[in-house]
Amino acid sequence: MSKTSLLYPGYLGSIAHYAVVAQSDAIVFETASNFIKQSYLTRCYIATANGKQVLSIPVLRPKEKGKQLLKDVLIDYRNNWQQTHLRSIQTAYRSSPFYEFYEDDIIPLFTKNYKFLLDFNLKAHEILMECLQLSIPSSKSTVFELNPLQYNDIRFLIDAKKEVSANFDPYFQLFDDKHGFQKNLSILDLICMEGPNAISFLENVDLSNLK
Repeated sequence: MSKTSLLYPGYLGSIAHYAVVAQSDAIVFETASNFIKQSYLTRCYIATANGKQVLSIPVLRPKEKGKQLLKDVLIDYRNNWQQTHLRSIQTAYRSSPFYEFYEDDIIPLFTKNYKFLLDFNLKAHEILMECLQLSIPSSKSTVFELNPLQYNDIRFLIDAKKEVSANFDPYFQLFDDKHGFQKNLSILDLICMEGPNAISFLENVDLSNLK
């Protein structure tokens, strides 16, 4: 039986997120739900000389109070966060084994203004899949379902406050001699450190206890 996983389209998604993608036959992005604040929808983590650093996309507050649909969330460009994020990524990974091979793919993401957060995150996913040389069919949900029985429901991975229970084998990180191995960072960390081997790593992540 084929396995279709239901996930949120996070910002430069986590290694656990892409392990699920790599081990699925198809994925459906949850795009019909409300926006979730302080989640991986707007943040990711990278490894730097000073330890784990969060990169957070600012979004505009809705004009009306109350919950907001994810598809309606607008990115806030009043501050040049794109330049800040790109510089942080370059500083963190310019010395990594494979960053230079992917830089030309990554830079355009931070030089174009996307009106909607959802469009930006989906474009980021497209770029990351190209970097991974991974081809998995994807689609978008049209109706929110609380308990979708037809999918492998992995939407809980979007919670940035929750510790992920997947088992990760350590891989070399630039600053692990100073900070130790930092698991489940943005997939960008794995791509820059492992390059073409990243896909094999993802396919071998033990997701049996993922929750």
